[in-house]
Amino acid sequence: MDTFESIRTKLDIREFSSGDVSQEIKLKVLEAARLTGTGLNTQHWRFVVAEDKENIKKLADDSTSGGWVVNCNFAIIILTNPKYDFHMIDAGRVLQNMQLTAWNYGVASGIFTGIKEDKFRKDFEIPPELNVTAIIGFGYPLRKLTGGGKNRLSLRELVFNEKYGNLNTA
Repeated sequence: MDTFESIRTKLDIREFSSGDVSQEIKLKVLEAARLTGTGLNTQHWRFVVAEDKENIKKLADDSTSGGWVVNCNFAIIILTNPKYDFHMIDAGRVLQNMQLTAWNYGVASGIFTGIKEDKFRKDFEIPPELNVTAIIGFGYPLRKLTGGGKNRLSLRELVFNEKYGNLNTA
């Protein structure tokens, strides 16, 4: 799929079918993560893959905003090192690369960040020096997605020329 088309059509979802995502696609998603750039090439992020249904249920139970993840095929916990001021930017970069790679193969995803931190850290043995930055659930969508119907502001409302407030005439 063309990169722009992937961006244009990708939707975050919260409802997954029971179809299994192949190991090959999972590895490509993880390889996309590994290849993502980081500030100063620190490569400080780490990833925990949850595939076992009991662990996916723990993700849902340990969440304050991601109970829907219980129906995904697999999930990835993104951990970053907060000693780097840019760790959240790096998390966004790696998250987007994983989601776009999955979408290229028809695998949809959704993210959540709300967790019951003490329980989550204990259940997944997260070291104290790492930040639990985001969790992405992956799977095939329950319903056919057509994409492209995103409700977004126009470029005219978002982009200014040279200085904030100068209307974009393009």
